[in-house]
Amino acid sequence: MNDVAAVPGGSAGPVAPQAVPGWRHVYSGKVRDLYVPDDDTSAEASQTVLVVASDRISAYDHVLSTPVPDKGRILTALSTWWFERLTDLVPNHVVSLDVPAVVAGRAMVCRRLEMYPVECVARGYLTGSGLVEYRAGGVVCGVPLPPGLEDGSRLPEPIFTPATKAELGEHDENVTFEQVAATIGADDASRLRVLTLAVYRRAEELARERGIVLADTKLEFGRDAAGAVVLGDEVLTPDSSRFWPADGWRPGRAQPSFDKQYVRDWLTSPESGWDRASDVPPPPLPDDVVERTRARYVEAYERLTGRTFA
Repeated sequence: MNDVAAVPGGSAGPVAPQAVPGWRHVYSGKVRDLYVPDDDTSAEASQTVLVVASDRISAYDHVLSTPVPDKGRILTALSTWWFERLTDLVPNHVVSLDVPAVVAGRAMVCRRLEMYPVECVARGYLTGSGLVEYRAGGVVCGVPLPPGLEDGSRLPEPIFTPATKAELGEHDENVTFEQVAATIGADDASRLRVLTLAVYRRAEELARERGIVLADTKLEFGRDAAGAVVLGDEVLTPDSSRFWPADGWRPGRAQPSFDKQYVRDWLTSPESGWDRASDVPPPPLPDDVVERTRARYVEAYERLTGRTFA
């Protein structure tokens, strides 16, 4: 396991992380920037990290040069909303939302965690890489599924389908539960599976009440200084989950979704002129794709929370 604040620094995106008073930048992922206190000599400060959600957007293992306005605020607000609704299932890493003004609304002060090196994925519906694996052999991450399932089919019950954590620019790779157990130990693997499925079932029920299908979601867990398993990173946002409008769900085809599908579709269209198989970075996004993508993120937030995004 790697300490999130000990990962080497460097920007993953086209824009360098901004300066934040009182905090020192240590790492950037595809979307989030991590900072530690300038003065972390006290016991309390040494156990905290500032997690800032940027407006960067990624697709096909590339961080794009065009940001999506307000995306970081939406991700932070939605994650916070979900964390509040999951506290009886698993503790989370949020310490405070009292952050410097330059990152207000898109940052959280969090507990520093020793992260498990596994993406904890729960699937309630068959699509994406799970569908590809199912079509090849009738299983997903070693879990056998009944025959005759289609793109978008609801599974008999949710399944735990973990993946490796890939470096920036690389693909996550689906793995079996046994492979996870061999990496982190059987007890921890079992604990993560139980927690992942519990979170998915709670979130799936809440989303369904709001007319949204939660097809699958990716969670990340770590251990805090006391050894407790803690839910970290973001949770149940359009970046880490597939949300489909329930009234548009039709198995047997690709589903409309509340995420960056507009971005993916444009990048793979003749209009973009981009060859996904090349080493050339994707081109800048046109304004209409950015606007429609932002609108889908806002709609997901408002439909799930019942709040107006402003």
